[in-house]
Amino acid sequence: MIHSIQEFEQSWKVESASTQKILDALTDASLSQEVSPKDRTLGRIAWHIVTSVHDMASHAGLEFDAPGQDAALPASAQVIADSYRTASAAFAEAVKKQWTDASLLEVRNMFGEQWPNGLTLSIIMSHQTHHRGQMTVLMRQAGLAVPGVYGPSREEWALMNMEAPVV
Repeated sequence: MIHSIQEFEQSWKVESASTQKILDALTDASLSQEVSPKDRTLGRIAWHIVTSVHDMASHAGLEFDAPGQDAALPASAQVIADSYRTASAAFAEAVKKQWTDASLLEVRNMFGEQWPNGLTLSIIMSHQTHHRGQMTVLMRQAGLAVPGVYGPSREEWALMNMEAPVV
């Protein structure tokens, strides 16, 4: 759980930058990559990350402009990445301007449960992390280079003239 606005700002800066790196690596052709016809495509997961920032935060009472759940899935990877960039910044600004450290303890109904706002912020970040993991697998299947997030990717090890760890 996030306990202060400063803690949120520091964590969001790292997590949103990691998500942005993943989204910036997508191509239009990669958006249709899927595990199966019954599951979300890479593009649908990416867009879900974008729209869920607004959806989850607005349920917690924050107000800002960003695509919501009803926004149509773009056909452009660049539009998805740019939309996240804008939504992420607007979200961070909304938290900073609309909430205080005390606001993080306020409890709201989130998806049928009672969550303190600080927990909601943590879950928004964890939610992105979860979907970034799904995306990296689909990115590999689509033939894309995967950016490192919590350490170097295979491609980044090679750029450093080092062997990637043995799998």
